Amino acid sequence: MNSISQELIQRCHDYFEENRNKILICLSELKEEDIWKRPNESSNAIGNQMLHLCGNIRQYVISSLGRQQDLRQRALEFSTKEGHSKKEITTLFADTVQEAKMIILNLEEQELNRVRPVQTYVQSGVHVLIHVTEHFSYHTGQIVFWTKQLIDKDLGFYTGLDLNKRDQ
Repeated sequence: MNSISQELIQRCHDYFEENRNKILICLSELKEEDIWKRPNESSNAIGNQMLHLCGNIRQYVISSLGRQQDLRQRALEFSTKEGHSKKEITTLFADTVQEAKMIILNLEEQELNRVRPVQTYVQSGVHVLIHVTEHFSYHTGQIVFWTKQLIDKDLGFYTGLDLNKRDQ
């Protein structure tokens, strides 16, 4: 495998890990009833965001890149109003991300180049990997924002890091 493909795989894996950790911190800070609170009728609860992330990761990574059957029911990710506890959602999310990370780390060059249908699109494995990683990051930001709105607390993602340090 060429070095660019290796770098892409490693960076996407690392972003999966970083986003997973941020979301798990959010979930650990939330009360059970916070999971299904919606900021307004046009927005989704964190529970919906979690189901949506699991569905998207399963469809794009586990089904498409991992060549497993696609059983996603996307509409249910948004229409669900309750029925999953914080613990159930946390477990589903952690298990889904772990399975996806293993598939990503074990990707081979031909899978990155293979073109396949996903939803209504036809995409290469590289396209799939970039899409699912940016989609994960996008919804992580939404979950972090809504968590901070609910609990009014710094989540400490960068505690101990000097983010103002410049290269010398």
